Formats: sequence, C-alpha cells, structure tokens
Amino acid sequence: MRLLLVEDDVMVASGIKLGLCDAGYTVDWVGSAERAEVALQSDSFDLAIVDIGLPGIDGLTLTRRLRTGGLAMPVLILTARDALQDRVQGLDLGADDYMVKPFELPELLARLRALLRRSQAATSAVLAFGPIEMDTAHRRATLSGETMELGPREWSVLEYLLMQAPKPAAKDKLLQALTGWDKEITPNAIEVYISRLRAKLDPAGVALRAIRGFGYRLELRSTGSDAPLS
Repeated sequence: MRLLLVEDDVMVASGIKLGLCDAGYTVDWVGSAERAEVALQSDSFDLAIVDIGLPGIDGLTLTRRLRTGGLAMPVLILTARDALQDRVQGLDLGADDYMVKPFELPELLARLRALLRRSQAATSAVLAFGPIEMDTAHRRATLSGETMELGPREWSVLEYLLMQAPKPAAKDKLLQALTGWDKEITPNAIEVYISRLRAKLDPAGVALRAIRGFGYRLELRSTGSDAPLS
C-alpha cells in the first residue's frame, strides 16, 4: 500500500514515516498542500494522512479540494487541534477519520488498516483470474469452485499477484506484501511462497511464471501444452 503523508513538521513526519515503513507501507512525504496536489496529479495513492496546520493552504482546504475534485481515496486528518468544531469540520469536508496529536503508533496503524479495508471492499471485494476467485472482504479464496487453504503469507502473495494479473508483479512489491508479517523477512522467502502457490494452482491449469530480473506473473496454461513454467 502506498500512502501520502502531508506534514510540515520534519521531526513528526520522520517519526510517522519510519513507523509506517516498518509496518510495511510505502510512504511518500510532502510538507505542504501544494506539493501534495502535485504528487496526486502524477501518482496514485491508497490513502492520505493530512495535517491541518500546513503552511499556505491548510489541511482542511486540501481535503475539500480532494473531494470536490472527485478523488475518493481515504483521508485521515492528523492534527494537534482537538476542538469539537475542528473534528466536525474535517469530517464534513470529506475526511474519513480524525486523530489528535500526540498519538500512539499502534492506534494510527489500526485506523489505517480499517480505512484501507473499507476502501478495498467498496471498490473491488472479489479478485479473479481464470479459475481463481478471491473474496477479500470475507477472506475466502476458491480454485475451480473448491476452497483454497492459504496461510496468511500465501494469501498476501496471491492477493498481490491477482491485483496485478495479467501483468507481472515485481518481486520487491511482493516482498512489501509480506513485511507486515515479518520485517526481517528476506527476498528469498518469496520463492518459498511462490513454490507453495505453484503446487496448489498448477493442477487447475494456472501457472506462475518467473520473469527473470523482475518478478512473477499468473498465466493460464494452454490446453495443448503441459510444459512446466520456471
């Protein structure tokens, strides 16, 4: 998941970014609403964390602009302002959640997970490729109509592969999908879960092809060939 952090305080931003990166997120940090709007025009993000007290355009105005511009990604306002009026205004302008500084990192992470789950469920709860169907909202996966038994890490890898299919998934992105489980995990660990998934998918005619120097791609086997894919 790629997050946009909009915070002008360098020390606060550095601490938040470090904590989020340790939790497995990719974080882009900007120090103003103007720079945030430029970033959002050129890149896509899964969620934005916005401070209210920004130089120039404040965080509330930025949130309103995002919503009037049709951007639907979740926005979490993070600010030192704790007045009821500020919280109500932020939510009315389109923020999805509101946290007051100082805060504890575990609570911020929990709120982010909740916002991202709701966002994903609202956009596409079911991922499908050939005989594979993955219901992310209800945490169920089937292969040719039969339930797939997947461990947590296998689920994370297959979910990202399905999100990218039929395009290949970069190995470093697959690694990011696992770092939330174990930040000490090594790049070679990806191959372990790829091997386990291959064993489950191959009988149903789904192959996991290794793209040398890049990553892996889900492919449907042609009915006339049983040649293995590396």
